Amino acid sequence: MQVFAYYADTYEAQAHTRVAAIGERDGAPWVAVEHCLFHPQGGGQPADRGWVDGHEITPVRDHDSGLVVAVACGGDALPELSVGQPVEVRIDLPLRTAHAALHTAGHLIEAAGRAQGWVLAANNHFPGQARVEFNAPTPDARLDTPEGREEVTEVLRVEVAKAIAQDWPVTWENDAEGRRIVHLARLHSAPCGGTHVRSLGDLADVVLPTLKVKKGRIRVSYSAAHRERS
Repeated sequence: MQVFAYYADTYEAQAHTRVAAIGERDGAPWVAVEHCLFHPQGGGQPADRGWVDGHEITPVRDHDSGLVVAVACGGDALPELSVGQPVEVRIDLPLRTAHAALHTAGHLIEAAGRAQGWVLAANNHFPGQARVEFNAPTPDARLDTPEGREEVTEVLRVEVAKAIAQDWPVTWENDAEGRRIVHLARLHSAPCGGTHVRSLGDLADVVLPTLKVKKGRIRVSYSAAHRERS
């Protein structure tokens, strides 16, 4: 049995566990571990960087088995492992928290956009590419001019800054259908399989350039970092 430990604790960086399964993917061996720290790429979030017994791996979702499997990368090779064998696993925690900050900031921007009456159309939480895209069900005259777009972007910036200053908690639960629902306190709730910060006060350097409108979509690009707390 595999437990997706990254759901329970974004900040768990290493663990002792056991091999749950082994196999091959495109001719390359993979290993799945019982206590899985490794978040695979998905939901607009990049994959973690991780290690199994010191060997660098890339986590991938195996859709046939439902497991998150670790595939060797960087020219390294996995050693021969057997089911039940003890192994040590760890992740690049600074990279994980950077991804979690971007993902959480994306949810917060979505909440601010929804408060303008917009509807989520798409999102991307990759570093250097992070953006949230919306549709406006009713015309919004502010989007028609550069000055108006800057005006509404400033409204979003203010709402985001206020929420971060309040340091609202970020929590999750499974709904009746088994979906993982992430909550930004009373501001926002959405089904999500990503990693997130503990509370909005963990976000730092959240920057929103003036939004753009392309092919009828409102594109809010952004950057964010994880705050260093003492």
